[in-house]
Amino acid sequence: MNRHIIHIHIPAFSISLERLGRPDLRDRPVVIAPPHSERALVLSASPEARREGIFKGMALGKAMRYCPGLTVIPPNPGLTEKGCRLLAGAAAQYTPLWEPSRPGHVYMDVTGTDRLWGRAKDTASRIRREIRDRFSLFCSMGVAGNKMVSSIASRLTPSPDVVDVDHGRESSFMAPLKVDYLPGIGHISRRLLLEELNITLVREIAMLDYHNLRLIFGRRAWVIHQRSLGIDPTPVHSPASMPSVGESITLPGDENDDYKLLGFLFSLVERCSQRLRIMGLIPGRAGLAIRYADQMEIIRRVSLTGADLWGFIMHDAMERLFFKACQRRTGVRFMRVWFSDLSSPSPQLSFFCPASPDMNKKGRVTMALDRIRGRYGDGIIKYGRTV
Repeated sequence: MNRHIIHIHIPAFSISLERLGRPDLRDRPVVIAPPHSERALVLSASPEARREGIFKGMALGKAMRYCPGLTVIPPNPGLTEKGCRLLAGAAAQYTPLWEPSRPGHVYMDVTGTDRLWGRAKDTASRIRREIRDRFSLFCSMGVAGNKMVSSIASRLTPSPDVVDVDHGRESSFMAPLKVDYLPGIGHISRRLLLEELNITLVREIAMLDYHNLRLIFGRRAWVIHQRSLGIDPTPVHSPASMPSVGESITLPGDENDDYKLLGFLFSLVERCSQRLRIMGLIPGRAGLAIRYADQMEIIRRVSLTGADLWGFIMHDAMERLFFKACQRRTGVRFMRVWFSDLSSPSPQLSFFCPASPDMNKKGRVTMALDRIRGRYGDGIIKYGRTV
């Protein structure tokens, strides 16, 4: 059965939410950034600001010189989170398979819902009208047979509309696009393609053979070639099918001191570990996302073998993962850790591998710390390396 994937795209989602309560911001160049430093980076820019040459990641001082009438709004995570919940609720009414990729972006798998909602394009038009009427938010929609093509289709039209890519036409749809639209083409690869091979369009990548692609992209060559043909087998993961525990932090300032960054990391891991102990679950996988001051984001994942409820192995694994992910001299602005593949510990005790006395002692200490935090608050006591 052919898949039908809808992608909801609300440009400058945080700014659109701010405009709902502040009509004076409409039709004006607006950015979201920390307002007290010219070196702060723009986190989001309205379409009006982008027409003035302002883009996400630009230094705020430079953006204000480009556009003297620019309105700067500080980040409001609470409002953005509330907006994400409302958008997710609208998507969940049409399919149980919906996946939020980032604020203002939601994938929906409506395969097999033709008799209920009609064609996928009609469903997308209906959702777009509902979002406009209920929330006064304007969005563009992409409809295709996979996530990647639907996401690109939703970004092609500057006005709120529905772009439908028929099954079998994914390759012809991707061919005339610039390589910037292709996921996995970073700044270095794009510069290499342009300067060394004079490649600017996706069709030119699709025409290269695998060996030449491997010289440029290494192990990612096969995936890049598949994407250039419009092929993306990635399923839509609903939040209910991906149980995980995660914590994130936006650092008070850009930081590149490994010792301090590890302190933030261990604090996040400790909070996750405490939540997992309360739930009585053991993680099988862990992930770490680091966002630098220039908005470049690095994501690394690792399997956890032999993890327990106390989190000792989690700390060591996340420390190793940190040094694999954080290898740039640029300051870090944001960190997020998460643990997935959760399972309950086996009730059967081992006859042959009894826990060491040292492990039992650490477990009792951890339980005592949890009791203290439960009575007096999470911040009352901490490990030394999290300070």
